[in-house]
Amino acid sequence: MRAGDGVRTVRAGRRTVRVHRPDKVLSPGGDGPEYTKSDLVDHHRRVGPFMLPHLRGRPLMLQRHPDGIDGPRFMQKNTPDTYPDRVSRVEVPKEGGTVRHTVCDDSATLVHLVDQACLTLHRWMSRVGRVDRPDRMVFDLDPAGDDFAAVRAAARLLGELLAELRLPSAPMTTGSRGLRVIVPLTGRHGFDEVRAFARDVAGTLAAAHPDRLTTAPRKKDRGDRLYLDIGRNAYVQTAVAPYTVRALPGAPVATPIAWSQLDDPGLHARHWTVADAVDQARTDPWAGVMSRARALGPARRRLDALHG
Repeated sequence: MRAGDGVRTVRAGRRTVRVHRPDKVLSPGGDGPEYTKSDLVDHHRRVGPFMLPHLRGRPLMLQRHPDGIDGPRFMQKNTPDTYPDRVSRVEVPKEGGTVRHTVCDDSATLVHLVDQACLTLHRWMSRVGRVDRPDRMVFDLDPAGDDFAAVRAAARLLGELLAELRLPSAPMTTGSRGLRVIVPLTGRHGFDEVRAFARDVAGTLAAAHPDRLTTAPRKKDRGDRLYLDIGRNAYVQTAVAPYTVRALPGAPVATPIAWSQLDDPGLHARHWTVADAVDQARTDPWAGVMSRARALGPARRRLDALHG
């Protein structure tokens, strides 16, 4: 419902949220459709039930584009005082002080963030109350070029290794260039231990396929090989949330997929957009995976055994 000049009123959960300048174009079309703030609100209302379980209780970094993706952007960590009191916050320690991060616990907050032109939500790997204990481990599969077949192949190899270590995992398109593979953890280990384990997993895989994969952080050292990036497994580091919109033409969406979907030769990083991501969400591609969290101790012993 539109109320007054340039305001749309929408129902979000038990609350009513006012969306200002709903017809403002945030994602220009280029060769495809353009999307307004109102379109992005509708996307988040549709995917909210699938997205919110991946956001609740996690500090967020917000990527804001007040003038759309063709204008300047800024990354917001501190929650402004102007945000409604109903929006959850958490004070997180940092060097020399604290940061008051926004936490998105409900659909009304999700719609409010879109109203603030927050296109992409970047979530922490840990939760409020235990911000130093990640319950997610992330592998970022970053291709050297546009060969997504190489990304799909690398994801299969990583998934097979994680399965050998008896760790559940789930892939996700990034909405940008590559894929991410997420592993649910129990939250017993600190970031340093999780990062060290992820580094050793990536190193094991790269050593087995040195012509195709690399862990070299410098681009000049990678050549045409796919980069296995584990850098997001660190305190204050973030990763794009499932079903969030990327600030790219066509409004692609970071979308969870099932392992079997890697067999689709038509799959690519920007496969789903705000127009159809909810259709994929309704298939529940990660069914049961995130509830099967594991501790790293047994997996570490299995990984060490692979090295004899």
